[in-house]
Amino acid sequence: MPAAQHHDALTPRLIGAPVWHDRMLHEAGIPVHDVPLVSVGGGLGSFTLLDVLRICGVPASAMRVLSNSDTPWQTWEYLTRVSQLPPGERIRSDAGARPDNIWGFPSYAVHEAWRDRSPKLLWQVLVEPVFADFFSPRASTVFATVKREADRIAYGDMLIKGQVRMVRRRDGGGYFTLLTPPPGTSPAKRVAIRSQYVHLAVGYPGLKFLEDLQCFRETYNDYHRVVNAYEPHEHVYEFLKTRPGTVVVRGAGIVASRVLQRLMDDRARYGLQTRIVHLFRTYVTGPHGRGPLMRRKGGDGWAYQAFTFPKSAFGGQLKAQFDRADGLRRAELYKTVGGTTTPKLRRWQEQMRQGREGNWYHPLQAVVHKVEPAPDGRLVSFVSHGDGSPGHHVSDFIIDCTGLEADMPEHRVLADLLEHGGARRNGAGRLTVEKSFEVSGTASGNGALYASGAATAGNHFPAVDSFLGMQTAALDIAADLARRGFCAELGPARSISQWFRWATGRPPA
Repeated sequence: MPAAQHHDALTPRLIGAPVWHDRMLHEAGIPVHDVPLVSVGGGLGSFTLLDVLRICGVPASAMRVLSNSDTPWQTWEYLTRVSQLPPGERIRSDAGARPDNIWGFPSYAVHEAWRDRSPKLLWQVLVEPVFADFFSPRASTVFATVKREADRIAYGDMLIKGQVRMVRRRDGGGYFTLLTPPPGTSPAKRVAIRSQYVHLAVGYPGLKFLEDLQCFRETYNDYHRVVNAYEPHEHVYEFLKTRPGTVVVRGAGIVASRVLQRLMDDRARYGLQTRIVHLFRTYVTGPHGRGPLMRRKGGDGWAYQAFTFPKSAFGGQLKAQFDRADGLRRAELYKTVGGTTTPKLRRWQEQMRQGREGNWYHPLQAVVHKVEPAPDGRLVSFVSHGDGSPGHHVSDFIIDCTGLEADMPEHRVLADLLEHGGARRNGAGRLTVEKSFEVSGTASGNGALYASGAATAGNHFPAVDSFLGMQTAALDIAADLARRGFCAELGPARSISQWFRWATGRPPA
């Protein structure tokens, strides 16, 4: 039977085979397309690698990115918006960490100062953090600059829309990446991309819900009053504009601080009577950590840190410690320095002080045992307080700010890679990668499978889930691909010439 008459089925034989032969795809009627390198994900991790490789001389025709997203900033923009970080607000990132500019020059501070004709932004960088908060760019600045760079490198020409199901090693070397195209866009239900190199930058598998809140939602089918900060919940703030209400906030990281700021801003702007009960599982009362190099500021329940990781994680003592440590020690270090933190911003600190003094913001240490509906339709959180005393808190809404789910089995592609691709977990439960960010155990002949982003946390480089971390991974992957002959090395001459092309908006060459 000709291949076109097959039902392009993912057969049990394909599902169970860790290595696929070309004829297996032909017999299953799955069309095969060739491209030297594919990146799976389509977010900022994929964009950063493709950007670096274009700068290293790889033509757009030699690479494809497989994604459900139309743009590399789409998912990040959605998450920032729903977690109360609108485009005009500043994100938690250093001035020199530019996804669109691997050189970091000019920095975001210079960029915004020039655009806004605002020298005070340059002054802020000079005196931070002693006399001013750390500078960080507006979210809208990141969106605009990444779009400019995406257009410059012809990112749209490299994008193939669809849902990636799995990546399997190919007999003879390289890989097959199985893709389900959007309905109506392809005559085939599935297509396979045959490539020598594969890059995974799939981000987080999904939302992470606290167990008691997930139980409540499933038991009472209430997805309106119990919400996650990373899902749309604008209805909470709109309701509070219509009448006085109480909100329970759970979590102690950057998202919790953003949600609190939104609640407090609305309270001040619209003269609301919103009452906030903030429940901390671990209540930080002051500086904490082991040893002088591992201590961070804290107080009022929060652990304070300007960025997701200390700056030494990007090129100092902490990075060197991770590089030298074995797997167990790395997992311990990652747990110590990668805990839940938030920046200590002056405006937000003043808002909390006013809330405590006005008796409408109540930060408490508590462990929540269960949540049940009250007779009047509100929510009751049953807790044990920090001193061991039982209690309960009645609220109109609960906002869960505990973060994103990062467990690999929750992601289809990563789970398949662990089961059939030879990948293994590191001490932090993520993918084990080499210093080149090649996924350990997944080599296939002359091919290589790389990964970057959240899925690679806990290895030799700590700050992988950051703008600068994704650029570091992309540069290391590019260096390994240059060694394999796929691209040119990014030496001083190429780097300088390519920066001038970037500065003048000309495509890489």
